[in-house]
Amino acid sequence: MAFSLSDGQDDVTRFWREEKEKGAIYNVYLKKVTYHTLSDLDQSKGHLMWETQKIRVVKAGTLEKLVESLVTVKGELDSTYVNVFLATYRTFATPLQVLEILIKRYKWLEKDSTDHEERKENNENQQKTFKSVISVWMDTYPDDFRDYPDYKCLKVLEAFSHQFIPDSDLELRARHKIEKFEREAVSNSDGDIKFQFSIVDEVDSMIDSEYQKPLEFLDIPNNRLAEQLTFKDAELFKRVIPNHCLGAVWARRDRKLGKGGNIAPSVLATIDQFNRVSLRVIATILRTRELKSSLRAKILQKWIDIAQELRQQKNFSSLKAIISGLQSHSVYRLKRTWASLPKESIDLFQELADIFSNDNNQILSRELLMKEATAKFPDLDSNNKILQRRNLQKRRSWIENGIVQGTVPYLGTFLTDLTMIDTAIPDRTECGLINFEKRRKEFEVLAQIKLLQSAAQIYHFQEDKHIWAWFDSVRVFDENECHDLSCIIEPIKEGPARLKKKSASYSSLLKVVNFGDNLGTRPARPEGSKLSLLSCGLDNSSVYNSSITDSPSQGVSLMSHSSSTSSLLSCDSDTTISSPFRSPDTCVVRVRFESGPESDTHVYKSIMLKNIDHTHTVIDKVLEKYSKKGPAGNYCLLQVLSDGGKEEGELLIPDKGNVFYAMNKSDGSEPVFVVRTRQDQEARTQHRKRGRRKLKNWSL
Repeated sequence: MAFSLSDGQDDVTRFWREEKEKGAIYNVYLKKVTYHTLSDLDQSKGHLMWETQKIRVVKAGTLEKLVESLVTVKGELDSTYVNVFLATYRTFATPLQVLEILIKRYKWLEKDSTDHEERKENNENQQKTFKSVISVWMDTYPDDFRDYPDYKCLKVLEAFSHQFIPDSDLELRARHKIEKFEREAVSNSDGDIKFQFSIVDEVDSMIDSEYQKPLEFLDIPNNRLAEQLTFKDAELFKRVIPNHCLGAVWARRDRKLGKGGNIAPSVLATIDQFNRVSLRVIATILRTRELKSSLRAKILQKWIDIAQELRQQKNFSSLKAIISGLQSHSVYRLKRTWASLPKESIDLFQELADIFSNDNNQILSRELLMKEATAKFPDLDSNNKILQRRNLQKRRSWIENGIVQGTVPYLGTFLTDLTMIDTAIPDRTECGLINFEKRRKEFEVLAQIKLLQSAAQIYHFQEDKHIWAWFDSVRVFDENECHDLSCIIEPIKEGPARLKKKSASYSSLLKVVNFGDNLGTRPARPEGSKLSLLSCGLDNSSVYNSSITDSPSQGVSLMSHSSSTSSLLSCDSDTTISSPFRSPDTCVVRVRFESGPESDTHVYKSIMLKNIDHTHTVIDKVLEKYSKKGPAGNYCLLQVLSDGGKEEGELLIPDKGNVFYAMNKSDGSEPVFVVRTRQDQEARTQHRKRGRRKLKNWSL
């Protein structure tokens, strides 16, 4: 009797129970499989039958058990499990450790076949599958074997293949990989050599080359600049290595730095470009002090129009960068400039800013990204009738011309998701086993990144070096410079009463600059978050080295890790009350360590706060996150209080207080804490007291 699967019936899988064995925990599911029984005599007749199959899925285990599970007991390849394991194993093991366990398992199967003849066939099937796993690993993640200069993994694999699998191509492939990597290493080394020419040679070259008049920002067509930003963003996003985005790789400072001192360089390159765009948005608006408000408004309006072009190209990365620049405090406060904009531009800006609203864990930007990820072109909508007509005309043009747009996401959404997963879910179970369920959750995010990387392949823009020459020539400013320029353009108007209410020194006013993450009406008051792409857990030096190379000063606080699944810049993680990482007994909070009174950066990390955590416990967690040493008693913990996203003050948590219940939750925003030395805190307190006395004298 023959069998065939039924096309009309869906298989049903339900959780049954949890099973434990030495070194592993499994979730067991029962799967109802339907099929037809076909009569040997009459193939047209049969009966619909079903059976229940038992499926075991690894929930947690030792490293050895997790590696062994790459091949089922029957010698089959579980492609889903293999994909999850190979994408995430670097968070709990090294490539050499995994390879050695694979080889050890292969050798054990070889010996078991000799001792037990009845198991030989099944063992050989498992061995063949293990070879397939190694081949898939080498093809999918070649950089795991690029351990320059020893290439130990490849040499171990080559020796093993030569001895145990002489007929396999693994030995030859390992040898070719070594030769290829060695050639590339030499080539890269040669590329580092810089030849110095005399000034005469440079002048001759300038004379021979065709002269091109330097571009002016207002003369660059909006669509051309948008296309160039999309070209750059797409190229960088396609090069992002998804496993570099994992929270354990990206956000933890205790990870060893790779070659060149960079953590996750493919991610840092995307962050750097994001910040470069935001800084130039601010610089072009502020750099000419003498401009009239109407002329400055034209620059602001041009950036809004470019942002709309990016929206049409489905480039959410530079779109977010431009919106962040326009929402920066130094630009936002220019009331006369914003008042000079036409209503259509204000409405358009509001609609674009609303895409990245932090409401409900940034659900709008998530839904929009998933909806348009693989769509041919964006689904533009507007409440403004003029914008509606423009969008309709644009849509008709795309359909008539057969235009298909790719997609570049805002990487901060995924980085923050992965950072929050890493913070909220433990690496190991209570019995010390590796928590593989956590890796499955991480893989779901990595799979979305891979899907969008394929969508980014659709773009076919060409690089315009003339535009990038202009882009690189724009002089950018740090926070204090931006604030000073903004105050020169539109001076601060405050009376004595206003000064008394603020009770803050002018120096602190210059230092604390809000970069809004979402605007509202004129635009509306920013919700908060600093102008920061996403250092997402990098230390200050890493942020400066990777992100502010354009800046003439290192005072700008770019890329801070807030916490909301949508922030590249600050990993923009301003998670709201609806965050899935919050419960009645726990919540994920942002923390910042300030090394001294001059520390004005906003590099945030996330920790899990429990309802049993006291002040010294939280301080210890923060010190561990920032790889700092010293007794908790030398530090104090303060909660940053905010009003509409703007930092308004600090709440000192008592030394013996329960932080979970002591923190202020009245504004409904995500709690933010700062740890600083007691000496620094005392100096700040004295400074504020002196400032109040001065303000009192001024008011008199």
